[in-house]
Amino acid sequence: MESTTEQGESRMLDDFTFPAARDLATARPDVMVFGCTSAGALRGNPYDAWLTREIEQRTGIKTVSVIKSVREKIQTLAVKRLVVATPYIQALNKRIARSLQDDGLEVLQITGLGIEVNFEIAQVTQQEILELAIRAVGGHEPELLFLSCTNFPAMNSLSAVRELFPFPVISSNQVTLEAAILAAQDRG
Repeated sequence: MESTTEQGESRMLDDFTFPAARDLATARPDVMVFGCTSAGALRGNPYDAWLTREIEQRTGIKTVSVIKSVREKIQTLAVKRLVVATPYIQALNKRIARSLQDDGLEVLQITGLGIEVNFEIAQVTQQEILELAIRAVGGHEPELLFLSCTNFPAMNSLSAVRELFPFPVISSNQVTLEAAILAAQDRG
Protein backbone atom coordinates (compact mmCIF):
# COMPACT_ATOMS: atom_id res chain seq x y z
CA MET A 1 0.00 0.00 0.00
CA GLU A 2 1.50 3.27 -1.08
CA SER A 3 -1.32 5.70 -0.40
CA THR A 4 -2.98 5.99 3.00
CA THR A 5 -6.26 7.26 1.63
CA GLU A 6 -9.64 5.58 1.29
CA GLN A 7 -8.81 4.81 -2.34
CA GLY A 8 -5.37 3.41 -1.54
CA GLU A 9 -6.68 1.20 1.22
CA SER A 10 -9.61 0.01 -0.90
CA ARG A 11 -7.12 -1.01 -3.58
CA MET A 12 -5.12 -2.94 -0.99
CA LEU A 13 -8.28 -4.71 0.21
CA ASP A 14 -9.61 -5.49 -3.26
CA ASP A 15 -6.42 -6.28 -5.17
CA PHE A 16 -3.70 -7.38 -2.77
CA THR A 17 -5.06 -8.85 0.47
CA PHE A 18 -6.04 -12.33 -0.71
CA PRO A 19 -3.02 -12.87 -2.99
CA ALA A 20 -0.73 -11.75 -0.14
CA ALA A 21 -2.49 -14.08 2.30
CA ARG A 22 -2.13 -16.97 -0.16
CA ASP A 23 1.59 -16.25 -0.56
CA LEU A 24 2.19 -15.91 3.18
CA ALA A 25 0.32 -19.16 3.82
CA THR A 26 3.07 -21.03 1.96
CA ALA A 27 5.30 -20.34 4.98
CA ARG A 28 2.75 -22.24 7.12
CA PRO A 29 2.60 -19.77 10.01
CA ASP A 30 0.60 -20.59 13.11
CA VAL A 31 -1.18 -17.23 12.89
CA MET A 32 -1.65 -14.60 10.23
CA VAL A 33 -2.41 -10.94 10.94
CA PHE A 34 -4.43 -8.64 8.73
CA GLY A 35 -2.12 -5.81 9.68
CA CYS A 36 -3.78 -2.52 8.81
CA THR A 37 -5.80 -0.69 11.45
CA SER A 38 -7.49 1.80 9.16
CA ALA A 39 -8.22 -0.68 6.36
CA GLY A 40 -9.78 -2.97 8.96
CA ALA A 41 -12.08 -0.12 9.94
CA LEU A 42 -12.60 1.23 6.42
CA ARG A 43 -15.70 -0.80 5.56
CA GLY A 44 -16.96 -1.35 9.09
CA ASN A 45 -16.59 -4.00 11.75
CA PRO A 46 -18.77 -6.60 9.97
CA TYR A 47 -16.53 -6.38 6.89
CA ASP A 48 -13.41 -6.76 9.03
CA ALA A 49 -14.90 -9.89 10.63
CA TRP A 50 -15.80 -11.26 7.19
CA LEU A 51 -12.31 -10.50 5.87
CA THR A 52 -10.51 -12.39 8.63
CA ARG A 53 -12.90 -15.36 8.28
CA GLU A 54 -12.35 -15.36 4.52
CA ILE A 55 -8.55 -15.29 4.94
CA GLU A 56 -8.83 -18.21 7.37
CA GLN A 57 -11.04 -20.18 4.99
CA ARG A 58 -8.78 -19.57 2.02
CA THR A 59 -5.54 -20.34 3.85
CA GLY A 60 -6.48 -22.63 6.71
CA ILE A 61 -4.53 -20.34 9.06
CA LYS A 62 -5.93 -18.60 12.13
CA THR A 63 -6.16 -14.88 11.34
CA VAL A 64 -6.46 -11.88 13.63
CA SER A 65 -7.11 -8.30 12.63
CA VAL A 66 -5.66 -5.18 14.14
CA ILE A 67 -8.88 -3.22 14.63
CA LYS A 68 -10.62 -6.18 16.24
CA SER A 69 -7.61 -6.77 18.51
CA VAL A 70 -7.72 -3.12 19.56
CA ARG A 71 -11.46 -3.20 20.23
CA GLU A 72 -11.12 -6.39 22.28
CA LYS A 73 -8.22 -4.96 24.31
CA ILE A 74 -10.25 -1.86 25.11
CA GLN A 75 -13.10 -4.09 26.29
CA THR A 76 -10.76 -6.00 28.61
CA LEU A 77 -9.61 -2.69 30.10
CA ALA A 78 -13.27 -1.85 30.83
CA VAL A 79 -13.00 1.75 29.64
CA LYS A 80 -15.51 3.73 27.60
CA ARG A 81 -13.96 7.17 27.00
CA LEU A 82 -10.86 7.40 24.86
CA VAL A 83 -8.80 9.61 22.61
CA VAL A 84 -7.02 8.41 19.50
CA ALA A 85 -3.78 9.63 17.89
CA THR A 86 -3.04 8.59 14.30
CA PRO A 87 -0.80 9.45 11.39
CA TYR A 88 -3.89 9.41 9.13
CA ILE A 89 -5.92 11.90 7.17
CA GLN A 90 -9.34 12.92 8.50
CA ALA A 91 -11.30 10.56 6.22
CA LEU A 92 -9.51 7.54 7.74
CA ASN A 93 -9.77 8.97 11.25
CA LYS A 94 -13.54 9.03 10.84
CA ARG A 95 -13.51 5.31 9.95
CA ILE A 96 -11.42 4.46 13.01
CA ALA A 97 -13.73 6.49 15.25
CA ARG A 98 -16.80 4.79 13.78
CA SER A 99 -15.35 1.32 14.37
CA LEU A 100 -14.78 2.14 18.04
CA GLN A 101 -18.13 3.91 18.43
CA ASP A 102 -19.91 0.89 16.98
CA ASP A 103 -18.72 -0.97 20.08
CA GLY A 104 -20.32 1.66 22.31
CA LEU A 105 -17.13 3.55 23.03
CA GLU A 106 -17.00 7.32 23.30
CA VAL A 107 -14.23 8.79 21.15
CA LEU A 108 -13.60 12.16 22.76
CA GLN A 109 -11.01 13.22 20.19
CA ILE A 110 -9.19 11.70 17.24
CA THR A 111 -6.13 13.62 16.08
CA GLY A 112 -4.12 12.78 12.97
CA LEU A 113 -0.98 13.96 11.27
CA GLY A 114 -2.61 14.04 7.82
CA ILE A 115 -0.04 11.75 6.18
CA GLU A 116 -1.14 10.29 2.84
CA VAL A 117 2.07 8.48 1.85
CA ASN A 118 2.38 5.18 3.67
CA PHE A 119 6.19 5.20 3.66
CA GLU A 120 6.20 8.56 5.46
CA ILE A 121 4.19 7.13 8.35
CA ALA A 122 7.14 4.92 9.31
CA GLN A 123 9.39 7.99 9.38
CA VAL A 124 7.51 9.78 12.19
CA THR A 125 9.87 10.43 15.12
CA GLN A 126 9.34 9.65 18.77
CA GLN A 127 9.20 13.37 19.51
CA GLU A 128 6.44 13.84 16.93
CA ILE A 129 4.50 10.95 18.47
CA LEU A 130 4.83 12.48 21.94
CA GLU A 131 3.61 15.85 20.66
CA LEU A 132 0.72 14.17 18.81
CA ALA A 133 -0.31 12.29 21.94
CA ILE A 134 -0.34 15.51 23.96
CA ARG A 135 -2.45 17.26 21.30
CA ALA A 136 -4.86 14.32 21.11
CA VAL A 137 -5.45 14.28 24.85
CA GLY A 138 -5.67 18.07 24.98
CA GLY A 139 -8.12 19.17 27.66
CA HIS A 140 -10.10 15.92 27.53
CA GLU A 141 -10.37 13.46 30.38
CA PRO A 142 -10.09 10.08 28.67
CA GLU A 143 -9.74 6.69 30.27
CA LEU A 144 -7.38 5.52 27.52
CA LEU A 145 -5.17 6.76 24.67
CA PHE A 146 -4.98 4.66 21.53
CA LEU A 147 -2.02 5.17 19.18
CA SER A 148 -3.35 3.83 15.88
CA CYS A 149 -1.60 2.39 12.81
CA THR A 150 0.70 -0.60 12.35
CA ASN A 151 3.15 1.33 10.20
CA PHE A 152 3.40 4.07 12.84
CA PRO A 153 6.48 3.52 15.06
CA ALA A 154 4.38 4.11 18.19
CA MET A 155 5.50 0.94 19.93
CA ASN A 156 8.97 2.48 20.27
CA SER A 157 7.35 5.44 22.01
CA LEU A 158 4.95 3.61 24.33
CA SER A 159 7.05 3.94 27.49
CA ALA A 160 7.63 7.66 26.95
CA VAL A 161 3.95 8.32 26.16
CA ARG A 162 2.80 6.26 29.13
CA GLU A 163 4.91 8.43 31.43
CA LEU A 164 2.88 11.46 30.34
CA PHE A 165 -0.56 10.22 31.35
CA PRO A 166 -2.26 8.56 34.34
CA PHE A 167 -4.36 6.23 32.15
CA PRO A 168 -3.54 3.29 29.87
CA VAL A 169 -1.91 3.88 26.49
CA ILE A 170 -2.13 1.19 23.82
CA SER A 171 -0.82 0.94 20.28
CA SER A 172 -1.99 -1.05 17.26
CA ASN A 173 1.18 -3.14 17.12
CA GLN A 174 1.41 -3.87 20.83
CA VAL A 175 -2.21 -5.02 21.07
CA THR A 176 -2.04 -7.05 17.86
CA LEU A 177 1.17 -8.75 18.92
CA GLU A 178 -0.56 -9.79 22.15
CA ALA A 179 -3.55 -11.12 20.19
CA ALA A 180 -1.35 -13.03 17.75
CA ILE A 181 0.59 -14.65 20.59
CA LEU A 182 -2.66 -15.73 22.26
CA ALA A 183 -3.97 -17.11 18.97
CA ALA A 184 -0.75 -19.05 18.43
CA GLN A 185 -0.93 -20.47 21.96
CA ASP A 186 -4.52 -21.55 21.34
CA ARG A 187 -3.32 -23.55 18.33
CA GLY A 188 -0.47 -25.05 20.34
